[in-house]
Amino acid sequence: MQFLQEKVKMVKKEEPPVTANKNNESSPLYWYETSDSVSRRFHFESDGHLSMKLVDDARPVPQKMVESFLNKFFPSGYPYSVNEGYLRYTQFRALQHFSSAALSVLSTQSLLFAAGLRPTPAQATVVSWILKDGMQHVGKLICSNLGARMDSEPKQWRIVADVLYDFGTGLELVSPLCPHLFLELAGLGNFAKGMAVVAARATRLPIYSSFAKEGNLSDIFAKGEAISTLFNVAGIGAGIQLASTICSSMEGKLVIGSILSAVHVYCVVEQMRVVPINTLNPQRTALIVANFLKTGKVPRPPDLRFQENLLFPERPIQDAGNVRVGRALHKAVKPSQVQKLEEVFVEEKFLLSQGKSWTDMVLEHDATGEDALRGWLVAAYAKIMGKTYNDPDDVILQDAYDKMNDVFSPFLSQVQAKGWYTDRFLDGTGTRFAW
Repeated sequence: MQFLQEKVKMVKKEEPPVTANKNNESSPLYWYETSDSVSRRFHFESDGHLSMKLVDDARPVPQKMVESFLNKFFPSGYPYSVNEGYLRYTQFRALQHFSSAALSVLSTQSLLFAAGLRPTPAQATVVSWILKDGMQHVGKLICSNLGARMDSEPKQWRIVADVLYDFGTGLELVSPLCPHLFLELAGLGNFAKGMAVVAARATRLPIYSSFAKEGNLSDIFAKGEAISTLFNVAGIGAGIQLASTICSSMEGKLVIGSILSAVHVYCVVEQMRVVPINTLNPQRTALIVANFLKTGKVPRPPDLRFQENLLFPERPIQDAGNVRVGRALHKAVKPSQVQKLEEVFVEEKFLLSQGKSWTDMVLEHDATGEDALRGWLVAAYAKIMGKTYNDPDDVILQDAYDKMNDVFSPFLSQVQAKGWYTDRFLDGTGTRFAW
């Protein structure tokens, strides 16, 4: 929705004629602000407080309702206070929570049927909160050890979280078909849901942070949670209605449950496609280098988001030198090569080892995003030169290193100017070394 730019008109009362009474005070300053057919009068009280009075509101009722909704569920100043893609992200997030909540009601009712109970849909909704304990806590503990991976690939793990959630929900849905396996299915389902809860919560902050534009992370977070709550409630209502009608039979549950699950996963994938994360991880670093070598320009985070592989982000990118990060030094580099590589990269915080299929890059423990960019450029240039010249690998590596030093300063300036955060490099649980 586009908003008209606010028109501010400053008006000041005419000063009364000067009289002999020196106690006359100057007239108060007041002004009118008109925005989208709404006029407001502002003035300062004698105590210094700003007072506002609604003068005229010519907006039609539907517009008032829409703007009231936006004020409650979108960050202040929207759309100018957030980065690109926020509206599409919110649309799919709302549909995701709606389908997830409806699916949760159906799965809980199925669980209770499998246990020999015959609950009403409303009872299934209440009991669903109780059944989330137990094995779910075990799943949370196990998934909590994967936090570094989630920092590196929040988009992938957000999708994994919803797939795990739907897997757990699916086990609950089919539990009436195997009542003798009730405990096993319910336990495994809640175990998967526990992992999903941790993964979803852990990835929430970096995703919200990517949309923050004016230091308004808390506002974006609060409004995002409001949207989630609203559509969760709507989804629960839809789930109760479905459980009482179409899904009163097992066949109906399986059909509608499959549809809701497909919608749920599709929505989260579409959400992640539009998230413009500006931190450097292996995939985004490789894409930046590949784009720079092709066009001479560095893409912005919003431009790069649609190029990311959300399902298999660890795949090496050929145009960026087929670099892999994270293998231990003793596995990535032969002992006989360590000293030679030290001599080439004497002042660097990375080592490169070229193989037949890919190039291993091993980082020092305090390496930053700038160090990773330097290493990636060397690997990419070495790959290009290796196809053109027949020189030994160490000669090609030295030439590639010299080439990187020639272009790195303007390249880094472009990277930072485009909004990329280079102070850290998020390589997940990749192994680093220290001399």
